Amino acid sequence: MGYDYALVHLKYTIPPALLLTFLYRPLCCRLDVYKVLFLITVAVLSTTPWDSYLIRSNIWTYPESVIVGPTLFRIPLEEVFFFVIQTYNTCLLYLILATPTFHPIYLRREDTTQGKGWKYARLAGQLGIALAVKRGFTMLTSRGGGTYMGLILVWAGPFLLLLWSLAYQFILGLPLTNTLLPIAVPTLYLWLVDTLALRRGTWVIQSGTKLGIHLWPHLEIEEAVFFLLTNTLIVFGLVAFDNALAVLNTHRQLFPVVPTLPSPLLLVRALLLPAATYDDDRIEGFQQAVARLRAKSRSFYLASGVFRGRLRGDLITLYSFCRVADDLIDNAASVDEARHWIEKLGTFLDYSYNEKQADRKKIASYIIYTFPKETQLALFHLPTDRLSPLPLYELLKGFETDLEFPSPMISTPAVRGKPKPSNGKPVANTHVTQFPINTEQDLDLYASRVAGTVAEMCLELVLAQHTSSPESRRRLLDAGAKMGIALQY
Repeated sequence: MGYDYALVHLKYTIPPALLLTFLYRPLCCRLDVYKVLFLITVAVLSTTPWDSYLIRSNIWTYPESVIVGPTLFRIPLEEVFFFVIQTYNTCLLYLILATPTFHPIYLRREDTTQGKGWKYARLAGQLGIALAVKRGFTMLTSRGGGTYMGLILVWAGPFLLLLWSLAYQFILGLPLTNTLLPIAVPTLYLWLVDTLALRRGTWVIQSGTKLGIHLWPHLEIEEAVFFLLTNTLIVFGLVAFDNALAVLNTHRQLFPVVPTLPSPLLLVRALLLPAATYDDDRIEGFQQAVARLRAKSRSFYLASGVFRGRLRGDLITLYSFCRVADDLIDNAASVDEARHWIEKLGTFLDYSYNEKQADRKKIASYIIYTFPKETQLALFHLPTDRLSPLPLYELLKGFETDLEFPSPMISTPAVRGKPKPSNGKPVANTHVTQFPINTEQDLDLYASRVAGTVAEMCLELVLAQHTSSPESRRRLLDAGAKMGIALQY
């Protein structure tokens, strides 16, 4: 009986877990806990039989003097805990790095000429992994020094092949901070921990089953590959999870209701949805909205990461509409042209709200023939079914008030930071000499239209995800509107 292996955890694996937990705790939600527990469960269930076989076959051993004693299928409990703590740490690092990422914009439809490249990438990855597995079988059948490496490749390869086949778009398309970094950092760290453990004899690899190649002194190449592949499996599992969520949250018609904690079966259904059936317009609308958000208000984009699922998409599309509307008016060559855009936006709202059942084809036709191409998806994807019309109409009245100022217009909080029009001169009504705000009531009304409405619409989208009484809903919306007014002051 000994405590060497337990001390490895106390010194090297538990402290990072505590630090990562502290850093991510303010952002953590039930879905994140679900992801981590799901990955830990898969890791323990998939690794336990393999690890038990290695120990029973004397490929690696744990001296009795370094472990406490209790085992699970001959695996020391310290080793079982390693399955858990490694998965936990890598998961939390991934979640921290992936929080700002809005995953739906990385979906790609594959029935276009450009989309065919993804199919070739998928096949290339599948071929490479299959060849690695075949090499592992060759090492196993030849026995000798390649046994341990062969067992690693044969065990990890099929899982890697499955995850690649399901989530290759995201694995290749996501920023490297979401894929390479959460693999590289824990892998390098565990290589160092493993080097210390092998040097101390905390665990031992039998000499007849290893290649005898070292990445650096005391670090066997098999151990280096093992930690690289296990961290890759963890990150690819999380990427596949986020890929499934992106499909669910983007395709409302195919998946009308998405539970807060989607079942594994629902996640698999989403991953198996053919990429050729993806809603290309919806995805492009998200891409344009995120591009506007990043360009005009990067802080708002980063802050939007605290919202999850369809709510984040709704908030981003709402911002995109406000940004587009404001730019159409700000970039107008004259006050008359600006008023013209306000009228057209009002007509768009009329079509969206004033009919018993909004005719999507009629709305789409009006948008296409009335508004510039780069603005059309922002209007088309405005979530009018989850927004009441009054705040939107009031926002347009706020734009009308802007045109009454005798000096350059005041930017609203929702779209603050907007650039000047291409001619370098903000739209101003040079024919107006009287300031449109003369009393405190005038200021309250203006602030409610340009700021209170935005706060109210954001809260409407939040409340659309939750059940609340009419009284509670009205109280929250009024409070949000007052907060918007206060910020405008």
